[in-house]
Amino acid sequence: MQPLVTEPALVASLRADLVAAAYDVDGVEDLLGPLAAAALHREQSLPARRAVAAAVGGTPPSDRDPVATLVDLFLLGATVPRAALDRALPGTGTAGAERLGLVATQGTGADDEVRAAVDLRPYTSVDAVGDASWWLASDLGELVTGGRLATDHVLGAGGASLTLAQVTVRNPAGRVLDLGTGCGIQALHAARHAQHVVATDISRRALSFAEFNVALNTDAGTALELRYGSMLEPVVGELFDLVVSNPPFVITPHAGAAGRAVAAALGDYEYRDGGRAGDDLVRDLILGVGDVLTPGGTAQLLGNWEHRKGEPWTERVGAWLDEAGLDGWIIQREVLDPAEYAETWIRDGGTTPDREPGAWAAAYGAWLDDFGSRDVEAVGFGLVTLRRPAAGQATLRRLEEHTGSVRQPLGAHIARSLAGHDWLAARDDAALAAAHLVTAADITEERYLTPGAADPNVVILRQGDGLGRGVQASSPLAALVGACDGELTVGQIVGALAALFDVAAADLAAELLPAVRGLVRDGFLAE
Repeated sequence: MQPLVTEPALVASLRADLVAAAYDVDGVEDLLGPLAAAALHREQSLPARRAVAAAVGGTPPSDRDPVATLVDLFLLGATVPRAALDRALPGTGTAGAERLGLVATQGTGADDEVRAAVDLRPYTSVDAVGDASWWLASDLGELVTGGRLATDHVLGAGGASLTLAQVTVRNPAGRVLDLGTGCGIQALHAARHAQHVVATDISRRALSFAEFNVALNTDAGTALELRYGSMLEPVVGELFDLVVSNPPFVITPHAGAAGRAVAAALGDYEYRDGGRAGDDLVRDLILGVGDVLTPGGTAQLLGNWEHRKGEPWTERVGAWLDEAGLDGWIIQREVLDPAEYAETWIRDGGTTPDREPGAWAAAYGAWLDDFGSRDVEAVGFGLVTLRRPAAGQATLRRLEEHTGSVRQPLGAHIARSLAGHDWLAARDDAALAAAHLVTAADITEERYLTPGAADPNVVILRQGDGLGRGVQASSPLAALVGACDGELTVGQIVGALAALFDVAAADLAAELLPAVRGLVRDGFLAE
């Protein structure tokens, strides 16, 4: 692929054409309908092809619906008549789209065929700043090409990218680093709340796409800098308030016979293979990212880690946090056994047992051998939040598993939880008892009773936002949370409850104050 062109006037014309055509997420779904749109999200194109065919009907190319033409071309990989694309992009024209590197043409006649050279699709997401709507160019996917991905393939906005964008804390920041930017999606999100963004990647193809996407979706004055290089090498000696990364963390065999077998069968995919053994890449990033964080700066990344026989994952990954000297909060969201993991990532590159049985078997066996060499029983995937202490030693070390649903965007919840941790770290029990706390608006109470009983057997405090936690509460704790409206101090509420339940106030405080700390930390209560 030749690098995409970012000629300002031509890119501005393309942006205006895409807006005028209503080539956005809503426009595409209106054209396809809910059934076909949902199928396309599952990489099934037939319903979408039928919907486009129905929209086009017998309409002459020069009169076709612009959205139908753009969906057919860029999302479904069909060829379209030149006249149809000229109508869909009247300011840019087919000639301009070809100059930008978006399409390839067969001739200059109105009926000559045009095919997509890249995937160009509308994108929408909600992060802690608010709604975001852009267009993203990336390499054509397996749905269009019908074969495995090239090893230098550049992904668009996949599920992992969406997750990272939604969980990132979006406090106003001076400098943000997007490490391993790919097509630039995290850099675009960061540009909305940062004064300056640096985005790096080891793939020059990825940087070409990122440059185009930045030009297409931001103002000319946006302070966003792209740099070539591996991991933290391009920013040695610099400091950032926030680092975000969806790094190439996939555990791929690299050593010995297993590594040679996978390399021969599949090759190394730049977007996912960091060239390290096991989960060393994630460990090394956790250990090294503190060097580029300002005091109080935060790093958020996706990653996975091995569960090795006889060693709980919390101890193994927790040791990385201890060595890094950073505040750390790691949430494990998913666990796969070695076979499931191998199947997931072999399919991810477009290799299937039906299409390439030999490559599939060789890679599958090599993955299992590689995991077996380290006694790996499972692989965990999740979210990593790190923070360089503003002063002194790290005070946060939290590793937990949460495989249930969450309320996205999660970034604001994570920010509140970190703030709650800091607030608690500065207060002993006497200061906590003197605080006026308020119950969060999303908290509800569930009561479970045996039929005929006057009092509940179990009381659950349920969080509607964030991680959707449920906390089993004693009757006094549930009563305390219900009374936290900011008028009385925690100590005053505990005293009143002690009289109500006929227990010593000191004993009740010893029971409730640790629980209150947990509820503040998790966002149930706030000052």
